[in-house]
Amino acid sequence: MAYPIVILGSGRGSNADALLKAESKKQLGAAKIAAIISDHEDAGILQLGQKHKVPAIYIDPGRKGARLSEDAEQAYIERIQSFSPKLIVLAGFMRIINRKFIEAFNGQVINLHPSLLPSFIGMNGIKQAYDHGVKVTGCTVHWVTPDLDAGPIIDQKEVRIEDSDTLEILETKIHIAEHRLLPEVVNKLSKGKIKPIA
Repeated sequence: MAYPIVILGSGRGSNADALLKAESKKQLGAAKIAAIISDHEDAGILQLGQKHKVPAIYIDPGRKGARLSEDAEQAYIERIQSFSPKLIVLAGFMRIINRKFIEAFNGQVINLHPSLLPSFIGMNGIKQAYDHGVKVTGCTVHWVTPDLDAGPIIDQKEVRIEDSDTLEILETKIHIAEHRLLPEVVNKLSKGKIKPIA
């Protein structure tokens, strides 16, 4: 049974690329990436669409800041609904999602966050952990709820911080863990091994 997903991202799209590569290797189970959408017209994530022959769409966020404008949010909802997705994946999408958006997709929205939640929520999770001096951090995939980075945790991967690690080294280690974790979670969701919260 088809399991279309839509990826939202704001940056270069390394996690979207990891998902697209996993799909090409038949490692995403029933999941098929239906579209990539970004709030930045020049985002690297949009170039992945051409590379992988997947629709890649820029939708104006309507304003600067952490949230979409009301009109933009409606435009996002309608465009995403046109792909009839089973899952929305926030992979480096630097906007806070409102309740209306979440409810439009029956709670089928997941986010990848670069820390072991509930620690180090919000922006710059890797730097927060590094500056705090913790010995173990990692990444988390969780269900998106109206509360920032507070939805039920689906899965996590730990990353140990060595005394010799610079912030740049830690960022690389976290990204490697993210590129493993996110495809694993999408695979399990597509096979019904992880139950939705809705």
